[in-house]
Amino acid sequence: MATTDMCVYVFDTLMSHFHHTPVDPPVFPNQAFPLFVTFHKESTRGEDHELRGCKGTFSPRQIHSGLAEFSLISALKDTRFPPVTPAEVPKLQCSVSLLTDFEERDDIHDWEIGTHGIIIDFYHGGRSLSATYLPEVAPEQEWNKHQTLASLVRKAGYQGHTSDAVLRTLGLKLTRYQSSQSKLSFKEYKKLKGL
Repeated sequence: MATTDMCVYVFDTLMSHFHHTPVDPPVFPNQAFPLFVTFHKESTRGEDHELRGCKGTFSPRQIHSGLAEFSLISALKDTRFPPVTPAEVPKLQCSVSLLTDFEERDDIHDWEIGTHGIIIDFYHGGRSLSATYLPEVAPEQEWNKHQTLASLVRKAGYQGHTSDAVLRTLGLKLTRYQSSQSKLSFKEYKKLKGL
């Protein structure tokens, strides 16, 4: 489902933004999916990639407009990071994730690391809290299920202890999902574009 052509379109959109040039029309079908666009940047050591931006939607969007919108939001408006600069682009890797197979689960441990992304929803302190991790996050961080859930609860805004017993008392509602993902580095993009 997710293809290299989608990643090419993400880079095309970002380059168009920086150089004020038109974007080539997409060459892939314009189906509707929940989707995320993620950018990683080569670390200074060159061995790992650091998260540089990740934004998307759980509401199905036409892929053409969704990728155009979220490629720029992810690169320029993820408030966890300063906006991507043109000088950083050569060190970027982008990934497109199309989300499928959403399933609500009664057991907060009923998901598989590396297979499922998870969404948690819960109430605490009179507020509704929610957060998600895509399927690749737990394996990339080398987390087990408890570490993933504890991190996700903190990402949602919970500041308290995160033992297994506490996680169960929070009344977490868990939805698991799967993802079709494609990745492309800027170096690979340049080869494909003949640049």
